[in-house]
Amino acid sequence: MPPSMIEGKRADSARRRDRVIKALDAALRTGGDITVSGLARAARVDRSFLYRHRDLLERVHTAANTPVTEGRLTAVSRASLQADLANALERNTRLAARVRQLEKRLSEQLGEQAWNESGLGAPPDIDHLQRRIAMLEQELVEKQGQIEERTEELEAARAANRELTRALNQSHS
Repeated sequence: MPPSMIEGKRADSARRRDRVIKALDAALRTGGDITVSGLARAARVDRSFLYRHRDLLERVHTAANTPVTEGRLTAVSRASLQADLANALERNTRLAARVRQLEKRLSEQLGEQAWNESGLGAPPDIDHLQRRIAMLEQELVEKQGQIEERTEELEAARAANRELTRALNQSHS
């Protein structure tokens, strides 16, 4: 390759580097979004140019993660803003779930209140009635036990009666 061509390529590369640096400085001044694609577009170079020049790529990544200060605002980096956004989205999800839970509880309570006020609801002495039901169920179980005992006794008496009847019939024959 002739020396004049090599010099021309070097000059073109220097011009591109200069455009990338100017685009980076402009993005830093304006507080714009600093990305490889965005800077390549602003500097009118291909992204591969930035990837071939590691020093420029490193400057882009450093600038993207460097805190930006504007007036009295606190220094904020892109990563911290993304973390804040992720945290806000997570909090929003939790709050939405809590709102749904509270709406459901409110709906249930309003429904129960309307049911009771309509007169169709359960009687006010439901606790007394439930205790009475439990007591009656217990009595029922006891009575069923007594019936089973008496049934067994009756079966035993019938069996004894059959034996006695057989014995009497055999003695008379």
